[in-house]
Amino acid sequence: MPEVRFLPLRPLALASLIANIALIVTGAAVRLTGSGLGCPTWPKCTDASYTTTAEMGVHGVIEFGNRMLTFVLGLLAVLCVLAALLEKPRRRSTVWLSIAVLAGIPGQGVVGGITVLTDLNPWVVGLHFLLSIALIALAYFLWKRTYEGDGKPVDLVPRPLRHLAAILTVASVAVIAMGVVVTGSGPHAGDEEAKRNGLDPAAVSQAHADVVFLLVGLTIALIFALRAVSAPRTAVRAAVLLLVIELAQGLIGFVQYFTHLPVILVGAHMLGAGLVWTGTLSVWWSLRRRPTLETATPTVTTDPAGAPQAEAGSPSPAPSSTAEPSSADSTGEPVPAQR
Repeated sequence: MPEVRFLPLRPLALASLIANIALIVTGAAVRLTGSGLGCPTWPKCTDASYTTTAEMGVHGVIEFGNRMLTFVLGLLAVLCVLAALLEKPRRRSTVWLSIAVLAGIPGQGVVGGITVLTDLNPWVVGLHFLLSIALIALAYFLWKRTYEGDGKPVDLVPRPLRHLAAILTVASVAVIAMGVVVTGSGPHAGDEEAKRNGLDPAAVSQAHADVVFLLVGLTIALIFALRAVSAPRTAVRAAVLLLVIELAQGLIGFVQYFTHLPVILVGAHMLGAGLVWTGTLSVWWSLRRRPTLETATPTVTTDPAGAPQAEAGSPSPAPSSTAEPSSADSTGEPVPAQR
Protein backbone atom coordinates (compact mmCIF):
# COMPACT_ATOMS: atom_id res chain seq x y z
CA MET A 1 0.00 0.00 0.00
CA PRO A 2 1.21 3.57 -0.61
CA GLU A 3 2.37 5.47 2.44
CA VAL A 4 -0.27 7.54 4.22
CA ARG A 5 1.01 10.88 5.48
CA PHE A 6 -0.34 12.73 8.48
CA LEU A 7 -0.82 15.96 6.51
CA PRO A 8 -0.19 18.56 9.25
CA LEU A 9 3.49 17.59 9.42
CA ARG A 10 4.32 19.26 6.11
CA PRO A 11 2.95 22.75 6.90
CA LEU A 12 4.27 22.51 10.46
CA ALA A 13 7.76 21.71 9.18
CA LEU A 14 7.56 24.64 6.76
CA ALA A 15 6.43 26.93 9.58
CA SER A 16 9.36 25.74 11.68
CA LEU A 17 11.77 26.52 8.83
CA ILE A 18 10.35 30.03 8.35
CA ALA A 19 10.44 30.70 12.10
CA ASN A 20 14.09 29.69 12.33
CA ILE A 21 14.95 32.06 9.49
CA ALA A 22 12.92 34.77 11.25
CA LEU A 23 15.02 34.21 14.39
CA ILE A 24 18.04 35.46 12.43
CA VAL A 25 16.19 38.66 11.57
CA THR A 26 14.98 39.30 15.13
CA GLY A 27 18.46 38.56 16.44
CA ALA A 28 19.82 41.12 14.00
CA ALA A 29 17.23 43.63 15.25
CA VAL A 30 18.45 43.08 18.81
CA ARG A 31 22.05 43.72 17.84
CA LEU A 32 21.41 46.61 15.45
CA THR A 33 19.25 48.53 17.93
CA GLY A 34 21.78 48.12 20.73
CA SER A 35 19.35 45.93 22.68
CA GLY A 36 21.67 43.00 23.28
CA LEU A 37 21.68 43.67 27.01
CA GLY A 38 18.10 44.94 27.13
CA CYS A 39 17.57 42.03 29.49
CA PRO A 40 20.90 42.17 31.36
CA THR A 41 20.78 38.66 32.79
CA TRP A 42 19.58 35.16 31.93
CA PRO A 43 17.35 33.16 32.25
CA LYS A 44 15.57 36.03 33.97
CA CYS A 45 15.23 39.37 32.22
CA THR A 46 16.21 41.19 35.41
CA ASP A 47 17.35 39.94 38.79
CA ALA A 48 13.77 40.11 40.04
CA SER A 49 11.67 39.38 36.93
CA TYR A 50 11.49 36.91 34.08
CA THR A 51 9.77 39.56 31.93
CA THR A 52 10.85 43.00 30.85
CA THR A 53 9.95 45.95 33.04
CA ALA A 54 9.17 49.59 32.32
CA GLU A 55 12.61 50.58 33.56
CA MET A 56 14.24 48.51 30.78
CA GLY A 57 12.60 50.67 28.11
CA VAL A 58 12.37 49.77 24.43
CA HIS A 59 15.64 47.81 24.52
CA GLY A 60 14.14 45.47 27.09
CA VAL A 61 11.05 44.97 24.94
CA ILE A 62 13.13 44.12 21.86
CA GLU A 63 15.40 41.66 23.68
CA PHE A 64 12.49 40.05 25.55
CA GLY A 65 10.53 39.71 22.31
CA ASN A 66 13.47 37.88 20.73
CA ARG A 67 13.57 35.52 23.70
CA MET A 68 9.85 34.84 23.33
CA LEU A 69 10.35 33.73 19.74
CA THR A 70 12.34 30.81 21.13
CA PHE A 71 9.13 29.52 22.74
CA VAL A 72 7.33 29.78 19.40
CA LEU A 73 10.11 27.72 17.81
CA GLY A 74 9.84 25.20 20.64
CA LEU A 75 6.06 24.89 20.25
CA LEU A 76 6.38 24.31 16.51
CA ALA A 77 9.09 21.72 17.10
CA VAL A 78 6.91 19.85 19.61
CA LEU A 79 4.00 19.84 17.18
CA CYS A 80 6.30 18.48 14.45
CA VAL A 81 7.38 15.63 16.71
CA LEU A 82 3.76 14.77 17.52
CA ALA A 83 2.77 14.92 13.86
CA ALA A 84 5.69 12.68 12.88
CA LEU A 85 4.76 10.15 15.56
CA LEU A 86 1.15 10.08 14.34
CA GLU A 87 2.01 9.37 10.71
CA LYS A 88 0.64 6.11 9.36
CA PRO A 89 2.93 4.33 8.84
CA ARG A 90 5.37 6.03 11.18
CA ARG A 91 8.54 7.10 9.39
CA ARG A 92 11.81 6.88 11.30
CA SER A 93 13.46 9.66 9.27
CA THR A 94 10.84 12.32 10.01
CA VAL A 95 10.59 11.29 13.66
CA TRP A 96 14.35 11.65 14.22
CA LEU A 97 14.61 14.86 12.23
CA SER A 98 11.77 16.45 14.19
CA ILE A 99 13.40 15.35 17.45
CA ALA A 100 16.72 16.86 16.30
CA VAL A 101 15.03 20.20 15.61
CA LEU A 102 13.35 20.10 19.01
CA ALA A 103 16.63 19.26 20.77
CA GLY A 104 18.33 22.21 19.10
CA ILE A 105 15.87 24.79 20.44
CA PRO A 106 16.91 24.68 24.13
CA GLY A 107 20.56 24.45 23.07
CA GLN A 108 20.10 27.62 21.07
CA GLY A 109 18.46 29.28 24.07
CA VAL A 110 21.34 28.33 26.36
CA VAL A 111 23.93 29.75 23.96
CA GLY A 112 21.83 32.90 23.73
CA GLY A 113 21.94 33.13 27.51
CA ILE A 114 25.72 32.71 27.49
CA THR A 115 26.01 35.63 25.07
CA VAL A 116 24.26 37.81 27.65
CA LEU A 117 26.28 36.48 30.59
CA THR A 118 29.54 37.13 28.67
CA ASP A 119 28.45 40.69 27.84
CA LEU A 120 27.98 39.90 24.14
CA ASN A 121 31.33 38.30 23.47
CA PRO A 122 31.54 38.47 19.64
CA TRP A 123 32.70 34.86 19.30
CA VAL A 124 29.80 33.56 21.38
CA VAL A 125 27.40 35.77 19.41
CA GLY A 126 28.82 34.21 16.25
CA LEU A 127 28.28 30.71 17.62
CA HIS A 128 24.69 31.69 18.40
CA PHE A 129 24.21 32.60 14.74
CA LEU A 130 25.85 29.43 13.43
CA LEU A 131 23.54 27.32 15.60
CA SER A 132 20.63 29.05 13.88
CA ILE A 133 22.14 28.03 10.53
CA ALA A 134 22.31 24.41 11.74
CA LEU A 135 18.68 24.52 12.88
CA ILE A 136 17.63 25.92 9.50
CA ALA A 137 19.30 22.93 7.84
CA LEU A 138 17.51 20.43 10.09
CA ALA A 139 14.15 22.15 9.61
CA TYR A 140 14.69 22.23 5.84
CA PHE A 141 15.55 18.52 5.75
CA LEU A 142 12.44 17.69 7.76
CA TRP A 143 10.24 19.73 5.43
CA LYS A 144 11.68 18.18 2.27
CA ARG A 145 11.44 14.63 3.64
CA THR A 146 7.65 15.03 3.80
CA TYR A 147 7.67 15.10 -0.01
CA GLU A 148 9.74 11.94 -0.39
CA GLY A 149 9.40 8.23 0.06
CA ASP A 150 11.70 5.97 2.04
CA GLY A 151 13.37 4.18 -0.85
CA LYS A 152 17.09 4.25 -1.53
CA PRO A 153 18.28 7.67 -2.78
CA VAL A 154 18.64 7.85 -6.56
CA ASP A 155 21.15 10.30 -8.07
CA LEU A 156 19.66 12.48 -10.82
CA VAL A 157 23.03 13.75 -12.08
CA PRO A 158 26.46 12.19 -12.64
CA ARG A 159 28.63 11.76 -9.57
CA PRO A 160 31.12 14.53 -10.51
CA LEU A 161 28.28 17.05 -10.34
CA ARG A 162 27.38 15.77 -6.87
CA HIS A 163 30.99 16.43 -5.89
CA LEU A 164 30.79 19.95 -7.35
CA ALA A 165 27.62 20.58 -5.36
CA ALA A 166 29.37 19.36 -2.21
CA ILE A 167 32.22 21.83 -2.79
CA LEU A 168 29.65 24.56 -3.37
CA THR A 169 27.98 23.70 -0.05
CA VAL A 170 31.32 23.92 1.78
CA ALA A 171 31.95 27.31 0.16
CA SER A 172 28.51 28.49 1.30
CA VAL A 173 29.34 27.51 4.87
CA ALA A 174 32.67 29.32 4.58
CA VAL A 175 30.91 32.48 3.36
CA ILE A 176 28.56 32.41 6.34
CA ALA A 177 31.39 31.74 8.80
CA MET A 178 33.48 34.59 7.36
CA GLY A 179 30.43 36.83 7.61
CA VAL A 180 30.28 36.05 11.32
CA VAL A 181 33.91 37.13 11.69
CA VAL A 182 33.22 40.35 9.77
CA THR A 183 30.23 41.06 12.01
CA GLY A 184 32.35 40.57 15.10
CA SER A 185 34.84 43.17 13.89
CA GLY A 186 32.24 45.78 12.92
CA PRO A 187 30.51 48.55 14.86
CA HIS A 188 27.13 46.89 15.55
CA ALA A 189 27.97 45.05 18.75
CA GLY A 190 24.51 45.00 20.32
CA ASP A 191 25.62 47.33 23.13
CA GLU A 192 27.84 50.39 23.26
CA GLU A 193 30.22 48.79 25.75
CA ALA A 194 30.42 45.35 24.13
CA LYS A 195 33.89 44.35 22.96
CA ARG A 196 34.75 43.45 19.35
CA ASN A 197 37.01 40.64 18.16
CA GLY A 198 39.90 43.01 17.46
CA LEU A 199 40.41 42.03 13.80
CA ASP A 200 40.86 44.60 11.05
CA PRO A 201 37.38 45.13 9.51
CA ALA A 202 38.80 45.98 6.06
CA ALA A 203 40.98 42.86 5.94
CA VAL A 204 38.30 40.40 7.06
CA SER A 205 35.74 42.06 4.77
CA GLN A 206 38.08 41.52 1.81
CA ALA A 207 38.57 37.87 2.78
CA HIS A 208 34.81 37.50 3.06
CA ALA A 209 34.33 39.03 -0.40
CA ASP A 210 36.92 36.66 -1.88
CA VAL A 211 35.01 33.62 -0.61
CA VAL A 212 31.78 35.11 -1.96
CA PHE A 213 33.37 35.38 -5.42
CA LEU A 214 34.37 31.72 -5.15
CA LEU A 215 30.80 30.74 -4.23
CA VAL A 216 29.33 32.69 -7.14
CA GLY A 217 31.84 31.12 -9.53
CA LEU A 218 31.02 27.61 -8.32
CA THR A 219 27.31 28.29 -8.71
CA ILE A 220 27.74 29.48 -12.29
CA ALA A 221 29.88 26.43 -13.06
CA LEU A 222 27.22 24.14 -11.61
CA ILE A 223 24.50 25.77 -13.71
CA PHE A 224 26.45 25.20 -16.94
CA ALA A 225 27.29 21.64 -15.90
CA LEU A 226 23.67 20.84 -15.10
CA ARG A 227 22.57 22.14 -18.50
CA ALA A 228 25.33 20.16 -20.23
CA VAL A 229 24.10 16.86 -18.83
CA SER A 230 20.39 17.69 -19.32
CA ALA A 231 19.74 17.59 -15.58
CA PRO A 232 16.14 17.83 -14.32
CA ARG A 233 14.61 21.29 -14.54
CA THR A 234 14.14 21.42 -10.79
CA ALA A 235 17.90 21.15 -10.29
CA VAL A 236 18.67 23.85 -12.86
CA ARG A 237 16.02 26.16 -11.38
CA ALA A 238 17.38 25.64 -7.87
CA ALA A 239 20.91 26.55 -9.00
CA VAL A 240 19.72 29.63 -10.94
CA LEU A 241 17.67 30.81 -7.95
CA LEU A 242 20.69 30.40 -5.71
CA LEU A 243 22.75 32.52 -8.10
CA VAL A 244 20.10 35.27 -8.05
CA ILE A 245 20.08 35.26 -4.24
CA GLU A 246 23.89 35.37 -4.14
CA LEU A 247 24.05 38.33 -6.51
CA ALA A 248 21.41 40.23 -4.55
CA GLN A 249 23.19 39.43 -1.31
CA GLY A 250 26.52 40.52 -2.76
CA LEU A 251 25.04 43.79 -3.95
CA ILE A 252 23.64 44.51 -0.49
CA GLY A 253 27.00 43.63 1.04
CA PHE A 254 28.95 46.02 -1.16
CA VAL A 255 26.46 48.86 -0.70
CA GLN A 256 26.37 48.47 3.07
CA TYR A 257 30.18 48.44 3.24
CA PHE A 258 30.62 51.63 1.21
CA THR A 259 27.75 53.40 3.01
CA HIS A 260 29.21 52.68 6.46
CA LEU A 261 26.85 49.86 7.48
CA PRO A 262 23.39 51.43 7.81
CA VAL A 263 21.23 49.26 10.08
CA ILE A 264 18.52 48.63 7.45
CA LEU A 265 21.00 47.19 4.96
CA VAL A 266 22.78 45.17 7.63
CA GLY A 267 19.46 43.65 8.67
CA ALA A 268 18.66 42.82 5.03
CA HIS A 269 22.11 41.25 4.70
CA MET A 270 21.43 39.04 7.72
CA LEU A 271 18.18 37.86 6.16
CA GLY A 272 20.09 37.26 2.92
CA ALA A 273 22.52 34.99 4.73
CA GLY A 274 19.64 32.75 5.77
CA LEU A 275 18.27 32.75 2.22
CA VAL A 276 21.66 31.92 0.68
CA TRP A 277 21.97 28.96 3.02
CA THR A 278 18.43 27.77 2.27
CA GLY A 279 19.09 28.13 -1.46
CA THR A 280 22.27 26.07 -1.08
CA LEU A 281 20.33 23.32 0.66
CA SER A 282 17.75 23.42 -2.13
CA VAL A 283 20.44 22.85 -4.76
CA TRP A 284 21.91 19.92 -2.86
CA TRP A 285 18.48 18.35 -2.34
CA SER A 286 17.47 18.72 -6.01
CA LEU A 287 20.24 16.44 -7.25
CA ARG A 288 18.68 13.23 -5.97
CA ARG A 289 15.32 11.75 -5.09
CA ARG A 290 13.89 9.04 -2.87
CA PRO A 291 11.13 6.89 -4.39
CA THR A 292 8.17 5.77 -2.35
CA LEU A 293 8.29 2.21 -1.09
CA GLU A 294 5.23 0.30 -2.23
CA THR A 295 4.23 -3.34 -1.92
CA ALA A 296 4.30 -5.00 -5.34
CA THR A 297 1.02 -6.60 -6.44
CA PRO A 298 1.08 -9.13 -9.33
CA THR A 299 -0.79 -8.17 -12.49
CA VAL A 300 -2.53 -11.05 -14.25
CA THR A 301 -3.13 -11.12 -17.99
CA THR A 302 -4.58 -13.80 -20.21
CA ASP A 303 -3.12 -15.56 -23.21
CA PRO A 304 -5.04 -15.80 -26.50
CA ALA A 305 -6.71 -18.99 -25.30
CA GLY A 306 -8.02 -17.24 -22.20
CA ALA A 307 -5.70 -18.91 -19.69
CA PRO A 308 -4.36 -16.63 -16.95
CA GLN A 309 -0.64 -15.74 -17.08
CA ALA A 310 1.42 -13.83 -14.50
CA GLU A 311 3.51 -10.95 -15.83
CA ALA A 312 7.28 -11.19 -15.69
CA GLY A 313 8.51 -10.41 -12.19
CA SER A 314 5.19 -11.40 -10.60
CA PRO A 315 4.94 -14.34 -8.23
CA SER A 316 4.18 -17.63 -10.00
CA PRO A 317 0.79 -19.14 -9.13
CA ALA A 318 0.98 -21.95 -6.62
CA PRO A 319 0.43 -25.46 -8.01
CA SER A 320 -3.04 -26.93 -7.58
CA SER A 321 -3.55 -29.18 -4.56
CA THR A 322 -5.71 -31.61 -6.59
CA ALA A 323 -4.60 -33.55 -9.67
CA GLU A 324 -6.76 -34.43 -12.66
CA PRO A 325 -7.98 -38.02 -12.36
CA SER A 326 -5.93 -40.47 -14.43
CA SER A 327 -7.41 -43.16 -16.65
CA ALA A 328 -7.41 -46.80 -15.40
CA ASP A 329 -7.64 -50.25 -17.02
CA SER A 330 -10.23 -52.92 -16.26
CA THR A 331 -8.26 -54.11 -13.23
CA GLY A 332 -8.42 -50.74 -11.65
CA GLU A 333 -4.64 -50.04 -12.02
CA PRO A 334 -3.69 -46.68 -13.40
CA VAL A 335 -2.60 -46.53 -16.99
CA PRO A 336 0.46 -44.34 -17.78
CA ALA A 337 -0.41 -41.21 -19.68
CA GLN A 338 0.37 -41.35 -23.38
CA ARG A 339 3.10 -39.00 -24.52
